Amino acid sequence: MNLNDFSKEDLLHFFETLFKIRRFEEEVFEFYKQGLMPGLAHLYLGQEAIATGVCYCVAKDDYIGSHHRGHGHLIARNADAKRMMAEILGKKSGYSKGKGGSMHIMAMDKGILGANGIIGAGVPIATGAAYSSLYRGTDQVTICFLGDAAANAGSFHESLNMAAAWKLPIVYIIENNLYGISVDIRDVTNTVDLAVRAKAYDIPGVVADGMDVTAVVKTTKPALEHARKGNGPTLIEFKTYRWQGHHVGDPATYRARRDPEEKAYWMSRCPVKCFKDELLKSNKVSVNEIKSIEEKINNEILEAVEFAKNDEYPDISEAYTDVFVDSTI
Repeated sequence: MNLNDFSKEDLLHFFETLFKIRRFEEEVFEFYKQGLMPGLAHLYLGQEAIATGVCYCVAKDDYIGSHHRGHGHLIARNADAKRMMAEILGKKSGYSKGKGGSMHIMAMDKGILGANGIIGAGVPIATGAAYSSLYRGTDQVTICFLGDAAANAGSFHESLNMAAAWKLPIVYIIENNLYGISVDIRDVTNTVDLAVRAKAYDIPGVVADGMDVTAVVKTTKPALEHARKGNGPTLIEFKTYRWQGHHVGDPATYRARRDPEEKAYWMSRCPVKCFKDELLKSNKVSVNEIKSIEEKINNEILEAVEFAKNDEYPDISEAYTDVFVDSTI
């Protein structure tokens, strides 16, 4: 972790975003345990450095394609935490008026095209956004977040082929946390690194540490510049780990069967704690500055929790609004 290449302002921003994602997800976990949210919660705990570092690099009008574990992407993009919490509880003030929930949360005002509960389904959507930028002649770049399992989907390979052939301005980012709901990615692929698949499409493929926000930034920036200059896509694989199971109701016993010490190793590399420790060790920030950020974020997240709890559910009349209906059927 190299802090010397960043200003104090940047370093404080990194910590604030890391901590905000962590606290947001902890409160979503509480919602689920209390039975207050519909559906399942797929938490981003443990993967905070990726969203923080990537979204730091993107421009204001760039696009971001997300996936079912996407809360962290919105937080890192500075989406409204109150509207996010309301959406997760199915309330009317949510980003999708309570109709999207946790797995389909979006924030179009922040360029977030929407999360997607279908594995790999967000990849062609993001690729389409990149094509729109090329077609309209803008310098917008699309970030496409996907999980390791999605890299085995046909939609992933079809999208990379199209993006490479047409030199689309897009960066594909695999958040490889090693597991699907029960499948170890190492058992269903023949390569240690998923990013080597970039060779098939003659595009850059990069593997980097997804637990270190500074490494994420240094890996993402060149890929964005490459795309913005018209040179086409890059495939980045960030190695990471999720603290919880696939969703919060998943005990993830399959991980212990693989290696009982694996989770402890990854948690010792916690992107939030390790970055905080490095900041304080470097003397670039003070203990009081860190405490001030933590207090501010705690208050902000708790306000979002109360807002969502007190918000109203949408009226039944909203059931068919904002819904596409094929009149030919």
